[in-house]
Amino acid sequence: MKASTEGIDPSEDFSLEELIHRHSIAFRERFGGPGDGRLFFSPGRVNLMGAHLDYNGGPVMPMAVHNGTFIAARKRTDSLLRLATTFGVETHELELERLPESASGGWVDYPLGVARALVSQVDETCGLDILFGGNLPIGAGLSSSASICVGTAFALDQLWEAGLSPEARVQAALWAERSFVGVQCGIMDPFAVGYACPGHLLWLDCKDESLEHLPLDFSEVRVAVVDTKVRRQLALGAFNERVAECREAFERLRVHSAGATCLRDIPQRVLDSHRDELSPATARRATHVLSEVERTFIAREALVEGNLSLFGAQMSAAHRSLAENFEVSVGELDCLVHAALEVDGVLGSRLTGAGFGGCVVVLMRAEACEAFGAHMTEAYRRDYKQTPKMWFFEGDAGPREIPIGN
Repeated sequence: MKASTEGIDPSEDFSLEELIHRHSIAFRERFGGPGDGRLFFSPGRVNLMGAHLDYNGGPVMPMAVHNGTFIAARKRTDSLLRLATTFGVETHELELERLPESASGGWVDYPLGVARALVSQVDETCGLDILFGGNLPIGAGLSSSASICVGTAFALDQLWEAGLSPEARVQAALWAERSFVGVQCGIMDPFAVGYACPGHLLWLDCKDESLEHLPLDFSEVRVAVVDTKVRRQLALGAFNERVAECREAFERLRVHSAGATCLRDIPQRVLDSHRDELSPATARRATHVLSEVERTFIAREALVEGNLSLFGAQMSAAHRSLAENFEVSVGELDCLVHAALEVDGVLGSRLTGAGFGGCVVVLMRAEACEAFGAHMTEAYRRDYKQTPKMWFFEGDAGPREIPIGN
């Protein structure tokens, strides 16, 4: 999705009420007709631990954030599906009975893929006018794609009265990204959005899809996200390359590890003994995955025990491995990570998302926020002549309908 001046600028701070009001007005202006339709919200997500583990069967620790996607929708009396966004002027019109079988390469592929996944599962459908918008920076590593896909699944479920489970909505979002759009993503992003719980991190084991909500005391700490303003645009090719390299590492090493079903299962001793069977780059990718699995389990135990300093240390170690072994960092990300760690009260910092740009995530003591903001701004201006955008999050409740007028 490409933003334009017609969309809500995520660098501006609007209240939830103002966002809802603006989106309702935009819907009426775009589609006209009777009624305002219904409004839905779907959060983005930030991942604190488990970098690039979801498609390798490892554990991850994300949380939903209160920036996200706004969806305004109204039923039609025919089978026409009209999709538009506040980030552009084009309206896509399609017949539910004849939805495209392949992606077009535009933003509309994401909600369209969800519609394709669900239309055959629902007994009674109807046409819809849908307007997408929101305040989540696109391409920043906060999972705008999962936000829009899970949000679309939630909205269609409500509007078509399908009675879908959270799992079914998450699976529809996954199908849209993987099979329709063609991004070989793991399960973390839609799970983090679809199973969000405020004040908690989600512990998700991507091998068996087991999950648990782990509390994080936001009276004591803050989770900050700092945007480099470097858009990944898409490092889609590089991301899919990393996926392929991890798959190659697994295929070559599995013959030495009975019972392994994913790269996460390969013992470190097997990698150490058979490193020469891998290319240097593939060996580095496997090194990151196996060490990150260990770090993420250590981080979980530290969180359960209340040892936030140890948790933060695992975040920072993860960034070093992402930069050196997985090679997905860039100078702007490294600048912000290192600057964050110079602030008293900061516990840990790492890039979040796929890398190649986007954001860093920082865990800090609550009292460090003011000094943190000033230092990050100074450091980024000095090195990159830009002012970074910062947010402080405490988790979000997940996809939901927003009553109009509230």
